[in-house]
Amino acid sequence: MGAGVDNNSGVKSGRRRWKPAAEINVTPFVDVMLVLLIVFMISAPLLTVGIEVDLPDTEARAMTTSEEPLTITIQSDGTIFLMETPVPYDELGPRLRAIAGAQSGARVYIRADRGVPYGEVMRVMARVSASGHPNIGLVTDPVRD
Repeated sequence: MGAGVDNNSGVKSGRRRWKPAAEINVTPFVDVMLVLLIVFMISAPLLTVGIEVDLPDTEARAMTTSEEPLTITIQSDGTIFLMETPVPYDELGPRLRAIAGAQSGARVYIRADRGVPYGEVMRVMARVSASGHPNIGLVTDPVRD
């Protein structure tokens, strides 16, 4: 294809060979990382707890913890959930005792709907305490202005 032309110096001129550059183009990687960052920022608050509960409002400040807490949720119809699994009241104690062996002294957070009677919340708290988890916290929403 490319026959060299002889110029008067006796050196044939030809096409230069293309050499690959030893550089990495990071622009696509940065674009993908920014999109993932936005997706995770939007989806992270939605991943907290998947059980819908209308929590009471209080003036207590928000808690900060890096570990996933052990939560019990009581819905307005009386359904009890251990984390996201529905649990009958009679099975709550044995399941918590099994967890107590693995996580001795772990705090248990109770999320109760504002429509749940006070007596029902106290009954669940007594069962939690009797099953080896004396450190109990109640979860509420901050007061909305």
